[in-house]
Amino acid sequence: MADAEALEAEESPGEPAGPPSGKHICVYLGGNLGREQRYVDEADALGRMMAAEGIGLVYGGARVGLMGVLASAVLTNGGFVTGVVPRQLSYQELAHEGLSRLLEVDTMHERKHLMQELSQGCIALPGGFGTLEEIIEALCWSQRPLELHEKPCCFANIDGYYDHLFAFLDHAAACGLLLPQNRVLARQAPTAAAALQVIQTAWNEAEQAMLDVIKSYEA
Repeated sequence: MADAEALEAEESPGEPAGPPSGKHICVYLGGNLGREQRYVDEADALGRMMAAEGIGLVYGGARVGLMGVLASAVLTNGGFVTGVVPRQLSYQELAHEGLSRLLEVDTMHERKHLMQELSQGCIALPGGFGTLEEIIEALCWSQRPLELHEKPCCFANIDGYYDHLFAFLDHAAACGLLLPQNRVLARQAPTAAAALQVIQTAWNEAEQAMLDVIKSYEA
């Protein structure tokens, strides 16, 4: 299975170097547009903001639905987009044609793993089974005692789209089946802009914590 370091080593000099910030966010969202224009607008807004901030997008590679809206918004505004798609012909037909980088994998499990490897944070916009499965797995990987990564994960809870999910998470925590330290890993924000700010704040806090540790050793 390909990993992020191997892919970077394989890139040729003529390929795009990546986003200016050197950071990527993996965004999970619907392959359908849905019935609410607000979701379309928020996907477009997130794409424009990520491009403006120099943050690369990692996503499922499709040109359709909210996924296509997001990727096109990043690209139209000069941003960097990595799509990760399975080699199945049926999905290849849905792939976005104008991406900065399109990576192919053999299985859906490899796809999710590689998307995580390439990113430093995750955002979930409105979506269905795939969106939920992917963001929940990312949260599972970060929870104790696994702690396979420390990347911040945030739901863009637009117009309360994920209210029922968060009510369930609170119920699971109240029943003692979701540890409090893991419950807080599922962050939420009311808009795409606020979700992006949550991720950036988490990055800043992690960087400051690292600097504090370095200073403590130097003291």
